[in-house]
Amino acid sequence: MIELYYAEDDPAIAGNVKEYLEQRGFKVKVFPALGQLREALACRVPAMVLLDWNMPDGQGDSLCRWIRSRWRELPVIFLTVRGDAQDIVEGFASGADDYVAKPFALEVLHSRIQALLRRTKAASDAYLSCGGIFLDQSRRAVFCQSEDIILSAAGYQRLLYLMQNKGRTVTREGILAQVWDVKGSYVNDNTLTVTMKRLRDKLHQPACLKTIRSVGYRMEDRMEDEGI
Repeated sequence: MIELYYAEDDPAIAGNVKEYLEQRGFKVKVFPALGQLREALACRVPAMVLLDWNMPDGQGDSLCRWIRSRWRELPVIFLTVRGDAQDIVEGFASGADDYVAKPFALEVLHSRIQALLRRTKAASDAYLSCGGIFLDQSRRAVFCQSEDIILSAAGYQRLLYLMQNKGRTVTREGILAQVWDVKGSYVNDNTLTVTMKRLRDKLHQPACLKTIRSVGYRMEDRMEDEGI
């Protein structure tokens, strides 16, 4: 299911958009303030952000710039008042990919979302996230709560494999079969235990990386566990 984050402080508009898009297979999380949306982005990256220009705690262009400083290719659509050319110019300057003028038809918004997702699918697939850990496959970069994390090639491959299987238990045997060390040598079970400990230390002991005793490991979003 394609997940969208939507910043909108008008409950009626937000409710209509959420209902319409969810009937068409999207998962929509609504945030009535920019600060709440920013906190959610610090935990997980969605497929797209819908960003209302005027919010109670600021204007959308500031958050868009913050998004672009971390996720250069995350699709962002601005929703702005019809005819406000200055908002549109500033929105694109801050890094938005598209805009939809209010008031808008829900069919039009849906069409623009689909078109942008088609153009940016490869880009959005490059981002993996779990519990505040972000992996940018295009740059082979890892971040934990906005901190740049330097991993060895082997450590990066292990984290990538775990995040690609987020929500599923990965057996130790499965990791050993899929992930090799930097020299192409097979990694034994004892080495895996040591390297997983090092990976946890590098990521500041993340709660989202769980050990399944006598089986393997599992990465789980805490937001999903808590029903956020």
